[in-house]
Amino acid sequence: MKWTKIKLTTTTGAEDLVSAVLDEMGIEGVQIEDKIQLSEEDKKRMFIDILPELPPDDGEAELTFYVDCDTDVEELKSLIIENLEPYGEEYDLGKMTFEVSETEDKDWINNWKQFFKPFRADEGIVIKPTWTDVSELPDHDASDIIIEIDPGTAFGTGAHETTKLCIKALKKYLKPEDKLLDAGCGSGILSIVGMKLGADAVIGIDIDDNASRTSVENAGINGIDAEYVDVCDNGDGSHCHIELKHSGIRFYTGNVLEDDTLCRKTGFDRFDVVVANILADIIIPLSGVCAKYMRKGALFISSGIINTKEEAVRSALLSNGFEIVEVLHMNDWVAFVAKK
Repeated sequence: MKWTKIKLTTTTGAEDLVSAVLDEMGIEGVQIEDKIQLSEEDKKRMFIDILPELPPDDGEAELTFYVDCDTDVEELKSLIIENLEPYGEEYDLGKMTFEVSETEDKDWINNWKQFFKPFRADEGIVIKPTWTDVSELPDHDASDIIIEIDPGTAFGTGAHETTKLCIKALKKYLKPEDKLLDAGCGSGILSIVGMKLGADAVIGIDIDDNASRTSVENAGINGIDAEYVDVCDNGDGSHCHIELKHSGIRFYTGNVLEDDTLCRKTGFDRFDVVVANILADIIIPLSGVCAKYMRKGALFISSGIINTKEEAVRSALLSNGFEIVEVLHMNDWVAFVAKK
């Protein structure tokens, strides 16, 4: 379907006002772009290793939105200006110029799928999207473990180096009948790989509820018994303990760095392997928390670490009582295998 794309230039001081007026007019999904510098609080919330470098703030903001291609654009522009006029004395509305263009006739929701093809995550392990055939991979072998994934709105196709490093480590260190905790499960890839490699039971947790629920669907696609667990309250002030599911996975939503009760529900001294493919700035505090979930001698596999933060993660692991077993590298990314 074709859409008309409209970009409205105003000021940073008026961007929220203009966005609210557009919303009242029935225009949803407004994208705001400006050059306001990131605050320290913003940087902490972003959870990324390499922060964007913004040009100097010039006070301008661009609001982009889409309307049906048969919309009378001139009439719409006039109506927007008319609705903003009463605020002209209170707010500096800036240029109030419009840039109009037409999108291509594409399925934007699913267009990205053409770039997600089957690939080899490690020797003997192939990840493929649900909408493709494994025959698209030239070196496919009948003995390969096939993991089917539809990430949906969750993070993770498995193609990134950090996921491949985790899979390589799981393949090397996970033993049959091990119990696995996947901290930050995303689309569930590592939990599913763990079960395919012989884990007895897996618990996957993510801060994003969409990820937890998508993981259940992906596990089902791969023939694995999985369920979403509501972290319940028994009504008497106590909380349900999340039981391990033999030959299956239980996914739930929460933040083990901030919720002590959630930590207790997950269970202490019960996991043989904990895997976390997140970011260095999360792994560093997580290394001080995850040991309580692990049996003596259990392994903590951590990835998502840009090489510039390798030493910071190493220091955190050592200071929290871990022994470094192996360090893996792939391009600019690092993974640690550490023993409790």
